[in-house]
Amino acid sequence: MRRIFLVIVFSLFASSADAGYLYKAMFVRAAPGKLLDLIALYKERMPVYDASGDLRPFWMRHSQGDQWDLMFLFPMESYSEYFKPERIAKRKQAAEKAGLPQDQFAKKFYELAAWHEEIFVDGPGLEQVQKAFTGAGFFHVEIFISLPGKQAELYREREMENAYQEVLGRPENLIFTHDQGAAWDLFTIGFYRDLKHYAESADIPEVKQAEAARLAGFEGPDKIGPYLRTLIQLHHDTLAVVVK
Repeated sequence: MRRIFLVIVFSLFASSADAGYLYKAMFVRAAPGKLLDLIALYKERMPVYDASGDLRPFWMRHSQGDQWDLMFLFPMESYSEYFKPERIAKRKQAAEKAGLPQDQFAKKFYELAAWHEEIFVDGPGLEQVQKAFTGAGFFHVEIFISLPGKQAELYREREMENAYQEVLGRPENLIFTHDQGAAWDLFTIGFYRDLKHYAESADIPEVKQAEAARLAGFEGPDKIGPYLRTLIQLHHDTLAVVVK
């Protein structure tokens, strides 16, 4: 019954979005002095994902902004697919064969992490996400809690900003919407080659920005931020880089 209720709620606030591919996003802040150890733990874990048949998570490292050090995006496809008994068994077998069963891996994780939160989200198809991450070295992550009743309008605003970006020849942001977990209603990820690529928007002529904003449905480029703020009660953003 609770799952049915969640699906109904989701369809109400994200009616403009197609139910997409399921991901688990996890934000992690490392314990003091333990970030490199935490990164090493997950680097060593990657072959276990391969052996289990799971896809490796996409991940990035905080550069500026929010409190987290690492963000992971685990491809799941759907709950029914990810939690099939045979996949659970294969996951367990792969971890045990690697010499670090899931309970021991979790123990190490909690020794190295000071804080973490998880959210299950519906997002773009896997191929689109893989393509976006390929060649990207710099990311802009924005996460939102909407004002009550504004979830669908917030999603639409994010689509409008993508239309604005497209007219300017800039990369679109991928949109992920809440299904279960942490309180965030929505987050977006922007993908760039590097910091210079991210900052190139500053060189776009004002006339072109104004025309792009009009075509995307905004009154003007200077009205995009103020309009967004009529829809949200909380907004965190972060610049991040690839994990090396």
